[in-house]
Amino acid sequence: MEYLTKEQIILIHSLIIEETTGSHGVRDHHAFKSLEFAPAQSFGGKEVYPDHFAKAAVYIREIIKTHIFVDGNKRTAIVAAATFLEINGYKLVAKRGEIVEFAIEIATSKPSIDKIAGWLKKHSKKI
Repeated sequence: MEYLTKEQIILIHSLIIEETTGSHGVRDHHAFKSLEFAPAQSFGGKEVYPDHFAKAAVYIREIIKTHIFVDGNKRTAIVAAATFLEINGYKLVAKRGEIVEFAIEIATSKPSIDKIAGWLKKHSKKI
């Protein structure tokens, strides 16, 4: 399984800000540093997030809920998760409106990793 590096996450954020406007920059360096390793966490020899969708959900929840970046957190979160899924053999196939609605739901409520993962699984296909 391939994970996103901090450099890839920064690049994703940078490209999104360039394309859609907003401010560049990491707002919470501590949260950003832990984000790189969060999806691969294990405890007692078992992965905390057992599949691709749960791992992608961690990227989404952590970026959105901790407001890692100065601007563009929801956009960066969705693209980071989609990129993670794609490099691991899945393609996000949700419509733009569905994605925006889901990102807003995550920002305004407290969905579990399982709920986010379920949505990603429902809206992805194997490539």
